[in-house]
Amino acid sequence: MASKPTYESEIAFQSDRRKAAVEFIKIVSDLWHDSAIELVLFRNPLLDQNVSEILKLHDYAGEFVHKPISIFDSVEMARAIKVLNLPASKLDIGKLTFEFHKEEVSNHNTAVFLSKKLKAAKHQPKLKPKDVVLYGFGRIGRLVARELMGKSGGGSQLRLRAIVTRDKISQSSLEKRAALLRSDSVHGDFNGTVRVDTKLQALIINGMTVYIISATKPEDIDYTIYGINQALIIDNTGAFRDQKALNQHLDSKGAAKVLLTAPGKGIPNIVHGVNHLEHSPEKVTIFSAASCTTNAITPVLKVVEETLGIVHGHLETIHAYTNDQNLVDNMHSKYRRGRAAALNMVITETGAGKAVSKALPALENKLTSNAIRVPVPNGSLAILNLEITKQTTLKKINSLIKTAALSGDLVEQIKYEFNDELVSSDIVGCAAPAIYDSKATIVGSNGKNIILYVWYDNEFGYSHQVIRLAKYIAKVRRFTYY
Repeated sequence: MASKPTYESEIAFQSDRRKAAVEFIKIVSDLWHDSAIELVLFRNPLLDQNVSEILKLHDYAGEFVHKPISIFDSVEMARAIKVLNLPASKLDIGKLTFEFHKEEVSNHNTAVFLSKKLKAAKHQPKLKPKDVVLYGFGRIGRLVARELMGKSGGGSQLRLRAIVTRDKISQSSLEKRAALLRSDSVHGDFNGTVRVDTKLQALIINGMTVYIISATKPEDIDYTIYGINQALIIDNTGAFRDQKALNQHLDSKGAAKVLLTAPGKGIPNIVHGVNHLEHSPEKVTIFSAASCTTNAITPVLKVVEETLGIVHGHLETIHAYTNDQNLVDNMHSKYRRGRAAALNMVITETGAGKAVSKALPALENKLTSNAIRVPVPNGSLAILNLEITKQTTLKKINSLIKTAALSGDLVEQIKYEFNDELVSSDIVGCAAPAIYDSKATIVGSNGKNIILYVWYDNEFGYSHQVIRLAKYIAKVRRFTYY
């Protein structure tokens, strides 16, 4: 019979773990700021995390692969990565650690293993930074700004240079914009500094100048006078939705590409990870990042369609209320959306069912959809009721989604959740656009009717999809190992 651990031994072990986590945090930070190498743990960000969060992420990683992922192993792996002299990269240290132990090669040391696994990184071309302009500064715009400025590193990827707003620029308007960027009722405080420079008409974010430009027409702006050239314009106003309207951005001096953060007409609608490679930035100048719901359901639907086949299905999205609804009962151009958003569940339409086919043509005319807006400010849930071609079981369908979340083209898009107690507030702040609730999955008795529950942070998760697509368009995607 094994002896029980003493309280003193448990304290000593926890102290060693926390010391290792401190060293790990230091290496993660050094790699990022010195070499633009970002480490993640099964896609979970490690930058700016505290000791407790690092240890908690290691517990999740162990549950994910059914094998303990030790902080001591991660430290050893991180030390080895630091001396490899890699170019700008994004590396999943959890996956590397798991594979290292899984291979169990005799006399196999960490340095040799990493040199083999990351050999392709040495051949990556040097990145040319891309100027970015945010056209509009609402919910998505501010989250994209936070991410770009919080992870600017050495500036080798996307450089946020300006923000375009419709209001006249004044000390008061700049202060209000700065305050909204600093503090957010849903996502908390910005992990950085923001101050106002009235003379420059700019926000100084983490010590870097981001100009605030007032304009009502995109074509009236000359970005070059701000030193901005060949910029990617990320339009998150919702005012311009088709190719003709979005072309106005390209009439402004200094603009080269446009990315719409909403479904678009007559332009490629992209769910990054699913169909982005079908549209080359060399040939296309205007892209759409589709909708938050489309980005949530399409990765999971792709897995199901390619493995089990989909006959038809219905999507019901339980969606957080948004700014296009009324705070109190009042007139609205849409039916039902005029009723008080924070007091009612509101049935409304969604085009997500049809929009999926733009990324997955095989699902053309196979999905119906509807939406219910509910009284939460953020965090949504898509329910997929599908009839499939091949029979399956609960264990098999969960295994298929888990495999997609662990390796392949959709590892950034799908997060696999084990939590029995998962609720909407738990998924706020998740960078994956699709959070698969494995505990809620239902498979009918005939094995051909399945109901899948996919959570999504309709603001934060979608914003990260926008940034992933922006990096693809700007051709600043780093070497990645997932």
